[in-house]
Amino acid sequence: MPGPGSVRSLERGLDVLTVINQHNGITPGEIARIVQIPRPTVYRLIETLEEQSFVVRDHSAGKWRATLKTRTLSSGYRNEDWVLGHAVPKMMKLGREVLWPLDLVMFNDHQMEIRESTHHFSPYSIDHGMVGQSLPILHTASGRAYLAFSPPAERDRTLTSLREAQRLPGAIVLEDGPLEQILARSRTLGMGFRMRGFRSATMSLSAPILREARVAGCLTLIWTSSALKFDRALAQYGPVLIDTAQAISAEFAARG
Repeated sequence: MPGPGSVRSLERGLDVLTVINQHNGITPGEIARIVQIPRPTVYRLIETLEEQSFVVRDHSAGKWRATLKTRTLSSGYRNEDWVLGHAVPKMMKLGREVLWPLDLVMFNDHQMEIRESTHHFSPYSIDHGMVGQSLPILHTASGRAYLAFSPPAERDRTLTSLREAQRLPGAIVLEDGPLEQILARSRTLGMGFRMRGFRSATMSLSAPILREARVAGCLTLIWTSSALKFDRALAQYGPVLIDTAQAISAEFAARG
């Protein structure tokens, strides 16, 4: 709910821009339905965003798309500069080789956040505008990779906080089985995994990127579950995913 000092038009404008950024083309009617504001208001907000060059209209399809200028909104965010300098080039190279989309995911305030992605050029992606999205720790491959490969004390602190915040039982059972078994298998595989739950149309693998024995980030590969069985994806893409994550980790170690 908006606070007493909020500017309603700005809130709505940001909501509209977020929705446009998450879709590879969307109509004003679809935006109005998702954001739940009147269509005339959507048109006015889109016109303003177009004037500022944040969105552009695809006249042939009658849909609106985000422009490259939306990237400038994150240009001042420097919490983890290593993402651009070290991890992203290798992630982009791998993305062009495997074709399935990749996400660079990091832990932040008891959730996982997508910091970079290849969804925008993957021919198999069913998602768009993923950068900046928050993901649950327990139900995603990246969250499980973070937990599995974090130092024990750090993992225990995270789980204690999650249990308190979400009122979780002592023994956590997820769609893929008991959490302890999932984390144990993740350590055996060398990466986190997700076969069920969360986004049921996809599965994923996530290799940890280590920096001074801590998980600095996770490199996650996502594929459509109807197109590829888990065991086949594990055999085909698991080794290259781990190799890329380890190459990024090694670069950190070499550069101090």
